[in-house]
Amino acid sequence: PPDGKRNEYVKNLPGEEPQLSELTGLFVQKPETVTAIKGKDITFVAKVDSSNLTRKPGMKWLKGKWLDLGSKAGKHLQFKETYDRNTKIYTYEMSIIKVVDADAGGYRCEVTSKDKCDSCTFEVSVEGRSKKQEGPKEEVDVWEILKAAKPCDYEKIAFEYGITDLRGMLKRLKKMKKVEPKKSDAFLKKLDPAYSVDKGKKIQLTVDVADPNAQVKWLKNGQEIKPSAKYVFESVGNKRTLTINKCNLSDDAAYECVVGEEKCFTEVFVKEPPVTITKLLDDVHTVVGEKVEFEVEVSEEGANVKWMKDGVELTRETAGSKYRFKKDGTRHILIINEATKEDIGMYQALTNGGESKAELEVEEKELEVLQSIADLTVKASEQAMFKCEVSDDKVTGKWFKDGVEVQPSSRIKMSHIGRTHKLTIDDVKPEDAGDYTFVPDGYALNLSAKLNFLEIKIDYVPRQDPPKIHLDTSGGGNKNTIVVVAGNKLRFDVEISGEPAPTVCWMRGDQVIAEAEGRVRVETRKTLSSFVIEGAERSDEGKYNISVINPAGEDKAELFVKIVDVPNPPENVKCTSVGEDCATITWDPPAFDGGVPVKGYLMERKKVGSARWTKLNFDVYESTTYEAKKMIEGVLYEMRVFAVNGIGISQPSGNSKPFMPIAPTSEPIRLTVDDVTDTTCALKWRPPERIGAGGISGYIIEYCKEGTDQWVQANQEPVEKNQYRVKDLPVGEKMLFRVVAVNMAGRSPPATLGQAVTIREIMENPKIRLPRNLRTKLIRTVGEKVNLVIPFQGKPRPVVTWLKDGVPLEDKTVGTRTSDLDSILFIRSAERAHSGRYTLSVQIENMSDSADLYIQIVEKPGPPIDVHVTDVWGFNAALEWKPPKDNGNCEIIGYTIQKADMKTKEWFTVYEHNRRPSCTVSDLVMGNEYSFRVFSENICGLSDSVGISKNTAVIAKTGLTYNPAPFKEKDRSSSPKFITPLVDRSVVAGYSAAISCAVRGYPKPKIIWMKNKMIIGEDPKFLMQNNQGVLTLNIRKPSLFDTGKYTCRAVNDLGEDEVECKLEVRGFAAQEGYKLEIPVSLSLSLSLSLSLARAEYKSPYCICQSEFSEPWMTLRAVVSVNRMIY
Repeated sequence: PPDGKRNEYVKNLPGEEPQLSELTGLFVQKPETVTAIKGKDITFVAKVDSSNLTRKPGMKWLKGKWLDLGSKAGKHLQFKETYDRNTKIYTYEMSIIKVVDADAGGYRCEVTSKDKCDSCTFEVSVEGRSKKQEGPKEEVDVWEILKAAKPCDYEKIAFEYGITDLRGMLKRLKKMKKVEPKKSDAFLKKLDPAYSVDKGKKIQLTVDVADPNAQVKWLKNGQEIKPSAKYVFESVGNKRTLTINKCNLSDDAAYECVVGEEKCFTEVFVKEPPVTITKLLDDVHTVVGEKVEFEVEVSEEGANVKWMKDGVELTRETAGSKYRFKKDGTRHILIINEATKEDIGMYQALTNGGESKAELEVEEKELEVLQSIADLTVKASEQAMFKCEVSDDKVTGKWFKDGVEVQPSSRIKMSHIGRTHKLTIDDVKPEDAGDYTFVPDGYALNLSAKLNFLEIKIDYVPRQDPPKIHLDTSGGGNKNTIVVVAGNKLRFDVEISGEPAPTVCWMRGDQVIAEAEGRVRVETRKTLSSFVIEGAERSDEGKYNISVINPAGEDKAELFVKIVDVPNPPENVKCTSVGEDCATITWDPPAFDGGVPVKGYLMERKKVGSARWTKLNFDVYESTTYEAKKMIEGVLYEMRVFAVNGIGISQPSGNSKPFMPIAPTSEPIRLTVDDVTDTTCALKWRPPERIGAGGISGYIIEYCKEGTDQWVQANQEPVEKNQYRVKDLPVGEKMLFRVVAVNMAGRSPPATLGQAVTIREIMENPKIRLPRNLRTKLIRTVGEKVNLVIPFQGKPRPVVTWLKDGVPLEDKTVGTRTSDLDSILFIRSAERAHSGRYTLSVQIENMSDSADLYIQIVEKPGPPIDVHVTDVWGFNAALEWKPPKDNGNCEIIGYTIQKADMKTKEWFTVYEHNRRPSCTVSDLVMGNEYSFRVFSENICGLSDSVGISKNTAVIAKTGLTYNPAPFKEKDRSSSPKFITPLVDRSVVAGYSAAISCAVRGYPKPKIIWMKNKMIIGEDPKFLMQNNQGVLTLNIRKPSLFDTGKYTCRAVNDLGEDEVECKLEVRGFAAQEGYKLEIPVSLSLSLSLSLSLARAEYKSPYCICQSEFSEPWMTLRAVVSVNRMIY
């Protein structure tokens, strides 16, 4: 920095006033400006002298004005820090691995330590730097992308577009090879090679055929498709269309369109819905060497989840043993075995329907001091032992005396056992007194203590010596004050001198402290009195007196014991404001500071629903207002705060109320004026283009006079609709209007009208806009509701009147309701009296308009009257009747005639929809008497009651006689004759077989079955059946011995006939060790016999029987034979 500029402003913490920090020359070595070669590595080194600093300096590497490179640490950017104990110099290194064009620019490094700071700048230029421009990407069908892509990219494309059946995709892609299209006589336009559709959507497959009258067939996987609600066929001119509604995975198939002998093909690919993330990632904060797990849950099992780190994909091939990927149902877990500083970054889980991000922060493992070394006071020739204990048993260190390293000798010994480090000095001498320090290797930490040498002088004194109290309260601010941490043990040794030995008394107020009993006690020896408190409590704080008495005199001393503890938790933690990715948190200091001033606070945050807290600061933060950053918009968070004093860290405060980082919306769009009257103005608008996670709570409408900036809010509460009418405006004034969207984050930018609006109503002629369905007669049935809405226009609001048949409407059962834009006529229960002509009239001053509505209320008609039979001839009867007296207030459209036989009284319909009041009933049965009834019919249906004929129609019998021809019985006797012969067969041994034939003969012939000319008797192996002349011989599980010639002979009194066939039973040859699978029926037992035919065997075999209950069983036979037949 320039010499003239000795100080400058440094970044202030939220809630603090700007402070001037002294700009000092802390840098011993600064980074230099360099020119890097693209693709090579480069390292920058900065060194800082900490000899005059009270605490460890903090280093930041920045690019430009604000980009903190520490958050970008990873494979590309690497940082290193070392410390030299002797020179007290910190060395900081920043390495850029494989320099790219984007690394060029200005850099700055800043070092700060309490009230001191320093900074330096340097430049990086890259050789061969070029700018790449990318053109806009065109949207291409997924199949076009796959056909143009390399095979190694297929899996990546399938994941991006939601394709789960990768094997099916590759098969179809193989079929979709480009072939020169052949000219088709039947098709003008064929199907595309492939179509894709989302699951649940519909798709249309269209072809153009040459012949408009041609018939087409649609096939799916070779099977013809039949029209249904699922598959809809359309034929318009030359176009033939197949529509598939509500596509599912079963519709993912090959389709064909067939016209005559020609076909065209296509593939339909159904994409499944995207996989969404149901449980988001949580931020993780850990230390070096710990195991880290990022867990995310998705909406479907077996979904494909892609993991990325800082925009770079993590795969099993590139991750190696560093990362592990785990799936458990819908849970996907990324595991980092041992976290390092290189793992710091933003991790992302992606599916084809969503993503989630989380940040990983890794800190160096801090070394904790479990037991520090204490000051020692020893006498000559005694042993002095310094002892300390740290948290890591692998840490080594060095011992120093007055800044000089201690070397071991026969008198001085150093040991390291586990986490304990000891320095032992035997036979202490005066020159051993001094300051001793233990420094752990690799940590900016040291532990110090003092060794005091007590020199004993022997003086000759009188026999009686007055008592004397020798107090030693070194280390406290006040000489006679003892500070104890709550919960610790206090043992205060007081040396006493005097001859003879004095009597010691400890008191707190007026109460004497007992010796050798209780939690607070006194232990006394000849020259030493010890005051002991076991497990100090806050009630132990106060003044204590010690007095010693002997014959030579008395001495007294007063002590004050102060109990200190960790502070109480901070109180009233709350979020006061939020931004798009940040929030401001405030809290109150703890009610009790533990007796030690509070040094500052530590903050933690977590997502609502998560159990993992993330630290926000590692250095103590002194203010009670904090701005939390790097949060995700739309996610609920909670905060808690710890207080820190010199004793330790308090318990956490209560969680703050959940808050959500959100940003105000963008301004509403398309603000227009919808209507203007003398005192009001109606506005309408569209929602903002960018709403964000906070949504919209409503809208605020404001107005002001043109030429002023005094905006007046029109609505007290935000309105949710996208329209509003501003009232009580001054007539004739020019007004400006604006609309603001409001959500949890506050107000959006306003949307303002471009021009002022003059508040004056515009005249508009009255006009009735009669709906099309009311331009014809409206027909309703009795009891139905009638609700007619007739819109109209006109300004100012017109006067509306209703008339019925030219007379003002006064019927109380007919209601009307009128608004600014329409008028409603309603009848709750229609009656026939409500039929007629209704007239709606609207009038503004001397201008008017009217419209007529015709309403007809109908019901079912009454029955026909005077139904009678006018004439009967042959098998016919003539009926006549008169129309009903009540036609139901509409035209009679026909009659239904039924007849009934007087014997059965069952009615049968003869005619329906008969238009005339007469008819002729034919095909009546001779000798029967008939009655008739008639229903009348209108548009409401058939009448409820009927008109029954007053007389009946009798169909008289004639004198005809029937003379049947004499019956002559036919002689059906015949000798047996086979009409279907037996057929030669070849069957497999062990499987039941049957042979069949058919015979004809009368009387029924006797059937004889023979094998090799020998009659088959009652052998249970054979089952003989005769079903209407069809003869069947069933052979149960034939063996090789059943091979032969089978004969079927039929014999009756008129002769005999026979047929024969050959049956060959084939055996199954099995090799040694062959596995036999035998289907078994559901029975309780199975007998399996193995027989040897023409086999040479080396050892015996066994015949086994197995009992089992399963319908299928696999039996394995391993025998030492050359051939086995079963």
